[in-house]
Amino acid sequence: MGNRVAREDFEWVYTDQPHADRRKEILAKYPEIKSLMGPDPRLKWIVCSMVAIQFLAFYLVKDLPWKWVLFWTYVFGSCVNHSMTLAIHEISHNTAFGNNRAKWNRLFAIFANLPVGLPYSASFKRYHLDHHRYLGGDGVDVDIPTDFEGWFFCTRFRKLIWIIFQPLFYAIRPLCINPKPISQLELLNVAVQFTFNALLYWIWGVKPVVYMMMGSMLGMGLHPISGHFIAEHYMFLKGHETYSYYGSLNLLTFNVGYHNEHHDFPSIPGCRLPMVKKIAAEYYEDLPCYTSWVKVLYDFIMDDELSPYSRVKRRLKGDIKQE
Repeated sequence: MGNRVAREDFEWVYTDQPHADRRKEILAKYPEIKSLMGPDPRLKWIVCSMVAIQFLAFYLVKDLPWKWVLFWTYVFGSCVNHSMTLAIHEISHNTAFGNNRAKWNRLFAIFANLPVGLPYSASFKRYHLDHHRYLGGDGVDVDIPTDFEGWFFCTRFRKLIWIIFQPLFYAIRPLCINPKPISQLELLNVAVQFTFNALLYWIWGVKPVVYMMMGSMLGMGLHPISGHFIAEHYMFLKGHETYSYYGSLNLLTFNVGYHNEHHDFPSIPGCRLPMVKKIAAEYYEDLPCYTSWVKVLYDFIMDDELSPYSRVKRRLKGDIKQE
């Protein structure tokens, strides 16, 4: 568990990200894909149902013994909360109400944020759009680990610790790489979330709050679903910076596993991404992909060639227009 990773820096490239060119090629050949763009009318109802389920869970755990609170936190609450973060990811692309109602999407994301416990939906949208525009961009894409993460988490044991505490690093990283002025929407997100957390504690006590907060931390740490954090862009094969996952957990994660397809067409809702792959099959069938996020996590920890440094990174040129 003490072998050091051989990498000492990111994989620097001097080419543009591949998704823009592939999108142009696919749309030229298959213009019918444009019909897949637009909001998913089911998304808002699915999200409301998930929020209601977690509210019911808050009520049910309030009188349970602590051992069962912790059990259900990991087995159930962590899955729902991680799934909710991916619903917020969907909403960040305006797939709940469409581009013409951008503010509705942002306010709805704050509502979806409630059972997660940590106010992040407003900030996530700002940084996530930069991730799509400037994939791997030095100083802009905060999905790229910091130099400290790459340098320090360089053994199997340290990589395990890094995965367990992924939520913490995702929260701190923007402040280190690309800090932005706080917006009014972010202040609203914080005020609404902390008010909700306080009301939950006042009405039903500490156990639902622990269930909520720990569910989010565990679900985005050492958890099968969190394999998508590593699977999406960590360079398991040289020359490939985005990977798709075609497994059953897509059912719980709004098809976020279809990640090449998502970066090619970010305005297409997750529920329609399999149709993109079906229509333009020749563009995706030869790309490396995964069928198990658990195996991705295991391989990342155990492979001494992989570390937080295993990311493609590029220096951006020209005008950079951030959210």
